[in-house]
Amino acid sequence: MSVAAPAPAASADPPSEEPVTTPGHRPREWPTHLTFAVVALAFGVYVTSGLWSDPYTHVLADNVGDQAFFEWLMGYGYYTVTQGADPFFTHLLNAPNGVNLAANTSITVYTVLFSPLTHLAGPQISFVTVLTLNLAGSAFAWYLFLRRWLVRNAGAAAVAGLFCGFAPGFISHANGHLNWTAGWVAPVVIWQVLRLRQPGRWLRNGIVLGVLLAIGFSIAAEGLFFTALASGVFVLVWSIAKPVRAEAREALPTVLRALGVTAVVAGTFLGYPLYMHFAGPQTFSGTGFNQRYFVEDAAAYLSFPNRSLAGWLGWHADLAPNRTEETSFLGVPLVALLVFSFFLIRRRSDPGRRATLRAVGVVGVVFFLLSLGPRLNWNKHEHDDIPLPYAALVHLPLFDSALPMRFALVVVGVFGILLALLIDQLLTRRRPSNRIGVLHTALASAVVVSLLPIVPLPLRIQLRAPEPSFIADGTWKKYVPAGGTMSALPFAANVTADGQRWQSYTMARGGRQFRIPDGYFLGPQSNDEQGRKKEGRIGAPPKATDWLFLRAAWYGYVANVNNGDRAQARADFGYWGLDAVFLLPEITGSDHQTLNRSALETTARALLGEPEVTDGGVLVWRIRRGVDPVDR
Repeated sequence: MSVAAPAPAASADPPSEEPVTTPGHRPREWPTHLTFAVVALAFGVYVTSGLWSDPYTHVLADNVGDQAFFEWLMGYGYYTVTQGADPFFTHLLNAPNGVNLAANTSITVYTVLFSPLTHLAGPQISFVTVLTLNLAGSAFAWYLFLRRWLVRNAGAAAVAGLFCGFAPGFISHANGHLNWTAGWVAPVVIWQVLRLRQPGRWLRNGIVLGVLLAIGFSIAAEGLFFTALASGVFVLVWSIAKPVRAEAREALPTVLRALGVTAVVAGTFLGYPLYMHFAGPQTFSGTGFNQRYFVEDAAAYLSFPNRSLAGWLGWHADLAPNRTEETSFLGVPLVALLVFSFFLIRRRSDPGRRATLRAVGVVGVVFFLLSLGPRLNWNKHEHDDIPLPYAALVHLPLFDSALPMRFALVVVGVFGILLALLIDQLLTRRRPSNRIGVLHTALASAVVVSLLPIVPLPLRIQLRAPEPSFIADGTWKKYVPAGGTMSALPFAANVTADGQRWQSYTMARGGRQFRIPDGYFLGPQSNDEQGRKKEGRIGAPPKATDWLFLRAAWYGYVANVNNGDRAQARADFGYWGLDAVFLLPEITGSDHQTLNRSALETTARALLGEPEVTDGGVLVWRIRRGVDPVDR
């Protein structure tokens, strides 16, 4: 393990070329770091350029729902800061039951830090800003980590850092996931884990790691779980290697003391969030996603992603559940190159570096197998007769809430480490023999050939309905009392996200708010009388009335509304505490789906009667609970 602190020779394994320095004078590295930071930021802006071109009317075409959810969280962050609301539970969504945000991806640190920007520019700007900084920051964090712990050549760390930050899996998750694009959490946490062994600094290092774990949990809890698991596997495998066994035994007391401090600090910060996550109201088991469906197809590792140069040329493969979950897609050239390079680098390394490589390799294999899920899938075919390790883990705590295919993102980090080591050797070895020179030339060419096909393209965007004046100028307040409930039509869901967006914009402005029924979130199917947890699901269990509207918008189906439907609507409106519903002239579909506004308006008129018409052509129906809708 390459470390800067004094260490026995077995683990020191310094890179092949030391920097030339004047005695007592360290080289200035900040210009190099700053240059790479600018490059990484420029690359992040390039990937998100479609949103930046018009953030108020452009939306990620491959995941409209998740963008709306994270914009809602940004708006709720400002509401939390200014109103003193609970950051881990809200009654503004899913009226009247509320939503457990600790059991969702609440990105609390981001929502609080960016609350001034959210208030001044809107959740749309905060969303694209965080997304861009996540991608660039991930590349920069990996660059610094690799430069500090594994390689001295800045070029090697830079190429590998860009790979880790903008790998196909993270570009795929850039379609709406502010949690998974926070790939910087892994290198930052691992950096601090490696520092736990420093003699005499167990207290400081334990405190720092505890704070980092609290931050990581609030931003990317699932990613932090993967990082902790990978760190544990690495440390265990590295510690039992014969060349470093004595060193690991000597460092063990210091590490244990530091971990004790970490547990106290992290427990102090995370006590309430963890309680809410596992035992608070509206908790659930699982995620609502099928763990046999959201698995990595083994053939996907050898394929190219959709949003890449190779995909642009038509070489991509349709092997992911959706375009947001292309978590591997590294391509045959890169996989073959890095597997070969692993054995080549290991053969050239000293015993200490071999111990590190062995541990890194085991992490890669373990997470590759976990990503395949409980059964082997190859080229869209599930082999029921080939169970895999995840089958034994699927019901365990934490594993039951993870999607197996996302374990592939750890393999990206492993490949980034191998890529950095390979390029470092290619750039630092001097005057190779003719035979070795030919091999180096071939390897250098293979690096270029392997990386070019997965160079990302900008994220796809589509138009979305602009914020109506009905929301922007506060006209809605005429129809909803303080603490009241209102909904856009169709009701908010992952595939009909407008209603949740309108609420997020009002929260970002401050002042009086309204609640909405339904929404896009993870919650329980229901809770029985004993309060036992139910399986998770996406959104609220639908009622007859919201399904009536969704069916009209999504399928264009116009129901023959009768008195039974009106009676059911009266009961549903009472359950939600609904005061008004409204329909805009323009509504946004999801993932390339156009909603049928005409069918929706026809259904609403048949059920609710004639609406009021406000400025901008917004149709509003007041709801008087206890009165048949058609009799108003």
